[in-house]
Amino acid sequence: MTFFGLTRKSALRKPLRSILLVISVVAAFFIYGLTASFIAGSQGTAAASDDLLGVMHSAGRSQPLPVAYLPRIAAVPGVAEVSPITRLRGSVRDERNVVAVSAGQPDKLLAVSGRDLGLSQSMIDALGAGRDRVLVGRALAEAQGWKVGDRLTVSAFRTKRRDGSRDWPFEIAAIFDGKSASTDTYFILAQYRYINEGRARGKDTVSTFALRPEPGVTPEELAPRIDALFANSAAPTRTLSEKQFLSAFLSQYADIKHVVTLVVGASFVTLLLIVINTMVFALRERRFEVGVLKTLGFSPSRILLMVLAEALFIFLLGGTIGMGLARLASLALPPALGLVFDPGVMLRAVALVFLLGLVAGALPALTAMRTPILSAFRTR
Repeated sequence: MTFFGLTRKSALRKPLRSILLVISVVAAFFIYGLTASFIAGSQGTAAASDDLLGVMHSAGRSQPLPVAYLPRIAAVPGVAEVSPITRLRGSVRDERNVVAVSAGQPDKLLAVSGRDLGLSQSMIDALGAGRDRVLVGRALAEAQGWKVGDRLTVSAFRTKRRDGSRDWPFEIAAIFDGKSASTDTYFILAQYRYINEGRARGKDTVSTFALRPEPGVTPEELAPRIDALFANSAAPTRTLSEKQFLSAFLSQYADIKHVVTLVVGASFVTLLLIVINTMVFALRERRFEVGVLKTLGFSPSRILLMVLAEALFIFLLGGTIGMGLARLASLALPPALGLVFDPGVMLRAVALVFLLGLVAGALPALTAMRTPILSAFRTR
């Protein structure tokens, strides 16, 4: 019998115990796969752009900026295109069905955000064909069951119309898919002019100016130029990349990566304790067999490798199944959750399988290696 055959038979010596261990490993790596996909997806910063910049009030996005800043920002050396953005949050049909609307200039949106959002000239033309026409992200359209030509009404939480109503009617002109699966498409793109002229308060102000630097100009050198321009004004600015802004926004609520690391770490620590405890008791039952193997000429180092291989076998089997299930879940769950199972997630999982397998098998393996032959035979 080969070394690997002996390892496999030893690991599966008691099928029920082995199955329970594998299930524990599967559960831990399934949790890891989903949480790692969440971090790698649109809910984390991996999907955000380093090139797209946002100019907002230095006191926070809740404070508006005057739209009169637009030509001054556009004149800054290194700015390729800039669009005013005003945001509107509200609900559709049910107050719990919350949607976000970002309104910009149609002629600028393609140059500023077209590459990241997967916009085309035909979509921009359709958006500009009517004041109340909008572009809807694929994730949002699929979640709501919307299609091109549908009409919807967003009941704004804060933005009132001039007639006192909070209801903003829209017509879907096109649906955009985003640059990749990790791109956030759970929102609506509208026209700035329609929102600006229709609202009762805050006319001629914006939430953010979205801009794209010229080729060869880095965000690090462009952002200080813009902020210096308005440093002594009544509404000073703060310019961040989309990735920096998303990181800052998420950190207002919690350090999501830290929380996820704690959750996954707790599951793996629990898993290690279970596997180590089970393998220690399993080897106590097999002390006589270990003595026989040593009598037959198995060296202490070979005994060590055999027990480590048993632990690795359990983790490889359970980790493969767990990550496979996580992969299927990331494909089956709605795109709005932003789960992206990229190669980096799989590579980290492989590293964890070997690390945890070696750690879990270290104590039982050392115990088996150091067990004297006479002591082992006394168990019978």
